[in-house]
Amino acid sequence: MLEGKNLAFRYRPDRPWLFQDLDLSVGPGEVVGLPGPSGRGKSTLARVLAGYLQPNQGHVLADGRPLPKQGYCPVQILFQHPELAVNPRWTVRQILGETGEAPPDLMERMAIDPAWLDRYPHELSGGELQRVCLVRALGSGTRYLLCDEMTSMLDALTQAHIWQAALEIARARDIGLLVVSHDRPLIDRLCHRMAGAFEETSI
Repeated sequence: MLEGKNLAFRYRPDRPWLFQDLDLSVGPGEVVGLPGPSGRGKSTLARVLAGYLQPNQGHVLADGRPLPKQGYCPVQILFQHPELAVNPRWTVRQILGETGEAPPDLMERMAIDPAWLDRYPHELSGGELQRVCLVRALGSGTRYLLCDEMTSMLDALTQAHIWQAALEIARARDIGLLVVSHDRPLIDRLCHRMAGAFEETSI
């Protein structure tokens, strides 16, 4: 279980709280939606849950343990703009190598063309690069995947392919998904339930 307990966050003491007293959980194999308009703190919450940001109050547990400060984190996150999540000076091969060697069946499932491996991020389309980022995020140690508007900038066909693959892989490996999106119809189609804290905090 991925658990955020009594979470509160704001960027500076003179800024308003983005959320307070927030509890959220995602079980293994569960698909949980976190809907809401842009600019309300959803992405910040995802970063807290993935360990990118430390909450001002509360704590995050993955399967009963705090997130590791070093080594591979069992909570991975996919961002809206994949080009900002990779080193532009690295080849696709180097990017995928960050989490170990990608299994060939996963590469095939995500339609990663072997010819891409020696290319740089700017030589791929947004959809191609997001598929690379998804493969990187699905290392063998991943237990929970946070999808922060991960397909909102892509065309409908690419969106459908990425979501279908992500859901099938998550189901096969019992990975919990948190779907962060302003697209309520998308969340309604994909998710088992909504994050209960959302209605209370309007993040």
